[in-house]
This record gives sequence, C-alpha cells and structure tokens, in this order.
Amino acid sequence: MKHVGEYRDGALAQGIAAAIRAEADPMRSYRLMEFCGGHTHAIARYGLEDLLPPQVRMIHGPGCPVCVLPVGRIDAAIRLAASPEITLCTYGDLMRVPGSNGDSLLKAKAAGADIRMVYSTLDAVGIAEREPTREVVFFAIGFETTSPPTAMAIRLAAQSGLSNFSIFCNHVLTPAAIRAIVAGPEARRDGVKIDGFVGPAHVSTVIGADAYAFCATEFAKPVAIAGFEPLDVLQAVLMLVRQVNQGRHEIENQYIRAVTANGNRKAQALVAEMFEPREAFEWRGLGALPHSGLRLRPAWSRFDAETRFEIETVAAADHPGCACGAVLRGVKRPEECRLFGVACTPDSPIGACMVSSEGACAAQWSYGRFRSPAASVAAERVPA
Repeated sequence: MKHVGEYRDGALAQGIAAAIRAEADPMRSYRLMEFCGGHTHAIARYGLEDLLPPQVRMIHGPGCPVCVLPVGRIDAAIRLAASPEITLCTYGDLMRVPGSNGDSLLKAKAAGADIRMVYSTLDAVGIAEREPTREVVFFAIGFETTSPPTAMAIRLAAQSGLSNFSIFCNHVLTPAAIRAIVAGPEARRDGVKIDGFVGPAHVSTVIGADAYAFCATEFAKPVAIAGFEPLDVLQAVLMLVRQVNQGRHEIENQYIRAVTANGNRKAQALVAEMFEPREAFEWRGLGALPHSGLRLRPAWSRFDAETRFEIETVAAADHPGCACGAVLRGVKRPEECRLFGVACTPDSPIGACMVSSEGACAAQWSYGRFRSPAASVAAERVPA
C-alpha cells in the first residue's frame, strides 16, 4: 500500500477511540469478535484494546488456518511424509505444530523424512517438475484466501502433464465457522455471547461482503469487514458499537478499498470447478462442522493425495493442559491458559496458537499484551 502511514495516524486513531468511548453505553457490554488472526495481531501490536472503554471487549476468533487444523490431520501428514517415495511440501508455520506425543513435521524432517518448506503452491509444482521420480504432495491449508492458489497449482500441474503432484487438502470455509460460533453446540455449552463480528479482510476480498448476510438475517449479528491497519480496526469497532446501540444488524464494509459485495468471481469459479464441500470437517476447538471444508471433485481426484495414498485421519486430542481450543472459540484469552508463558512459549510451543504467525497466543506473547495490559502501549503504540 502506497500510503500506509495514513492508516496509522495517531491523532486520527485517538479521535476514533474518543468517539467509541463517547458512544459506548457504560451500562451495556459490547463483545466483539475479530475473526481473523491478522486482526488479532494488529490489535495486540498497536495496543488498540487500551484505547477502548472497558465495556467494549475484543474476543479472539478461530481465523488462524494453522491453529484450527486438528491434531489428527497433523499426524496424518507426518505418517504420509514417512513414506520414502514422498516429498511433502508445506508452509513454515506447519512445520512446528505439535502432533500427538510431541511429534511434528520438523521432528519428522530431522528424522529423515523429505519435508520441504515452500513459500507458495507454485514452489511445490516446481519441485514436482524438477524431480519426476518423487511423489510431491502439497500440504494445502487455509481459508478462502488460499484455496484459489491451490486450485491454480492443480491446473498448472494438469497443463504440464505432471503425474507426480497431488495435494493433501485441508482448506476450510469461514462462514461455517462463524455459524458454529453463534449457533453451534460449543457456543451453547460454553455460553459464548458475541454482539458483533469484525469481518476478515483477505477472505472477504475473495468471497465478498454478501457472504456474511446470514449473520444478520438468521442470527441478528452485525458484521463490519475491516482492513488490517489500526484505523481500519478502530473504525470497524465504531461501526459495530453504533449498530448495537441502534439495534441494527447489518453487514458493513469498512474495507471498501479492497472488498466488494460479490468478491472475486474468477477466484470463486476456479475453486468451484475443482473443489466441493465435504460432508463435515473437524476443526480444533469447534469439532466436526458440516460443510466446513473442501475436497477435490472426482474429476480432479488424480491430484488428491488422500485418495492416491489412502491417507487415514485418526482423531487425536490436544495436550490436556492446552487451552488452544477454548481460545479459538473465544471462551478464554491466551493468558488464561495455565501453560501460557510457562511450559508453552514460541521456543517450545505446546499449542498451535503459539506456533502460528496468526495465532492469538503468539500475538499476546510477541507484543507483551499479557504482561501489562495498560502500560505496554508505549512499545508499539500507534505513532502520534
């Protein structure tokens, strides 16, 4: 972004924060969930919670693709990589996510498995082209933002006639997770109450603002889609406070410079051509959610590693002391986990939320928000 400084202006931030404080009713509570892990990190980095009145509480959501991947899928990838003919390609964050019994892809690599960190899906396709005797499997994860690049990689592999490239598909869908948070059994059991959502930025550029209409029509929950800069987030919070005050539940788009009502139709068509929803897919912290994950359509099954290599996913539990699942549901804050900062740190993570660059625990640790909630603003405050 050419003029990024305009979205980090300290005086404007203070002005928006003052408006929030003035308009937030001191007699009511505003529980606003920022779904996206990128927003969680922006809030922690710039100390935005310290600018809000106490009745406006930001709640971390499950919008971290590495965090929501359950242990069983990590275990399945580790078993797959153990095959001598397979080269498993993955993003860096996934390498350190703990599987069962403390295993991880990084440890499997150290033990001799051919696991390679890549920066894009095209890197994996390139490896398959250069090494035709290897079976190259791309560990595909992420929300609607990353499923189009995976689809493009498959299309490129098909056009190149590659028979040694496939994907282990773990793409998930944002609306299904939001629905589970406001209406699923976990929400009812935990008593999670959300008054509104700060809608994700990158995901919304693909699926469009209209994809969240169900929040308003079915659950009377307002959504304000926001960009990642501090002024974006603060303005979205102000939008939500005003909606709650006025008893409105609409889908508002703060991020108009990137998000449209319909989203990216070409990306949507490409994904629809190659993928279809699974009957159900398991999420860490949310359980098995119907129609919440993607799989390759039968016409593209030759690129489906689960079919080609008969990958079996066995359900496995998180570490008994890890509260990552509760953090992803918005039930707990990272510092409320008994392992946070003690046994679980970025150097020795026990939960995925401490590993990922979008994880809530990593955000709290990286910017020291848990140490001094009111005083640590000086280090990373929005510049004046």
